[in-house]
Amino acid sequence: MTGRTTSDAPSSAADEVALAPGPANLRWRHPVEADHAGLVGLIDDWYGGRRVHGAFGRFLLRHFSATSLLAEAEGGRVAGYLVGFVSPDLPAEAFVHSAAVNPNRRRQGIGRELYRRFELLAAQRGAERLVVHVWPGDPIAVAFHRGIGFDPDTGPGTMPLYGIPAYPDYDFPGEDRVIFVRPIG
Repeated sequence: MTGRTTSDAPSSAADEVALAPGPANLRWRHPVEADHAGLVGLIDDWYGGRRVHGAFGRFLLRHFSATSLLAEAEGGRVAGYLVGFVSPDLPAEAFVHSAAVNPNRRRQGIGRELYRRFELLAAQRGAERLVVHVWPGDPIAVAFHRGIGFDPDTGPGTMPLYGIPAYPDYDFPGEDRVIFVRPIG
């Protein structure tokens, strides 16, 4: 059993907007399990050579396809993706597990558009804020999230790392995280 293999048909008003044609002549759709191998083959390069593919399990596309997005250029080449979901335990929070844009397609509004479309899907499901964890040593990701209105959590346990409030050893030793938060709407 491999789950859905196509995900083109909008199933709600939010889907219609989230999957509508958009900037840079891209096709927008929900990713499916069949997309996993292609995406996992790209993400280490797209993350500047950091080995992050191990955190991109196939289950993400099986269980969170309806709230995740894929932007494709001509010929089906992936221009960007976002894997996210509304938290079952904290339903006011929509969590972005992973998002990236092809480095050759950056600064074209694709990342901003991925987040805008995800926000629509999350709001339809009742979420009130977006949450994303970012490695504080990634200046591109930090600047991008700040640029689209996210603020770093400065709660207890944070300390300045790479010039931004972050949680040291958040996921495991040596894996620090900035927890960015932004209200929906």
